[in-house]
Amino acid sequence: MPHAVARLRQERLERSSKPFIARGSKIPRCPRCRIPLSHCLCHLQPETRSRSGFCLLMHDIEPLKPSNTGWLIADLIADTWAFGWSRTRTDPALVPLLQSPDWQPVLVFPGEYAAARRVVGQLPACGPPPLFVLLDATWPEARKMFRKTPCLDALPVLSLQPATLSRYQLRRSTRGEHLCTAEVAALCLELAGDIQASRQLDAWLDTFTAHYQAARHQHAPRLPEETLRGLQPCS
Repeated sequence: MPHAVARLRQERLERSSKPFIARGSKIPRCPRCRIPLSHCLCHLQPETRSRSGFCLLMHDIEPLKPSNTGWLIADLIADTWAFGWSRTRTDPALVPLLQSPDWQPVLVFPGEYAAARRVVGQLPACGPPPLFVLLDATWPEARKMFRKTPCLDALPVLSLQPATLSRYQLRRSTRGEHLCTAEVAALCLELAGDIQASRQLDAWLDTFTAHYQAARHQHAPRLPEETLRGLQPCS
C-alpha cells in the first residue's frame, strides 16, 4: 500500500492542470523509490520500528519533487501523515490528528521565530508518544507556512540545536545549518529515544543521496560500510 507522501503526490498529480516536469523526468524511475530504474534502491530499504510519529505539512509541489526527503520518512516510519499546505484551506483531517489523545504534537521549528512561551527544548517525560509536525518546504516557504497556519498556533515549538551542518547534497542552501526534512526527522527520533530508527533514517538518506547522484552521473553508487551498517537493525 502506498505510504502517506506517495498518496499525497498522486492526489496532487490528479488535480494538476498541467504535468509537473522535474529535472530528468524523461528517465524511467522506480515508482517506489523515485530513483532511475538503473539505480533502484528498494532492495536496501530497512525495516524500522518507532514509537514516534510524524505529520508532514508539505508545500504545494514538494510531494512531486524526486529529491524530496519527506518521502524517506514515510518509507521508514509507519505512523507518518502527509498533508498539502494552502494558505486559504486546511485539510479537514489535519486538525483531528493534532487533537488526537493518542499523540503529543509538537511543531519543529527554530525557536527564534516563535513566542518564548511556546518554545521547548525537550519532550515531555510521560504521556502519549510525540507527533513531530514538520514543515516540508524551502526555507522562505516554511517561514510563511509557520506564520500563516492558524491550526498550528497552539502547538509547542521544539527548537533543535544541530551539532553538525547539513550533509544533504541534492538541493542548495545558502546556510549550512538548514537541515533537510529527513535530517530534522532523524534528530527528532534521537531526542525521543527512537535511536535505532534515527540511525536507520540517517543511513537511508545517505543511501538515497548516493544512488540519486550515481544515477545523475551514470556510475555505480558507492556506499561506505558505515552507511550499510546503519541500514541494519541494532544488535
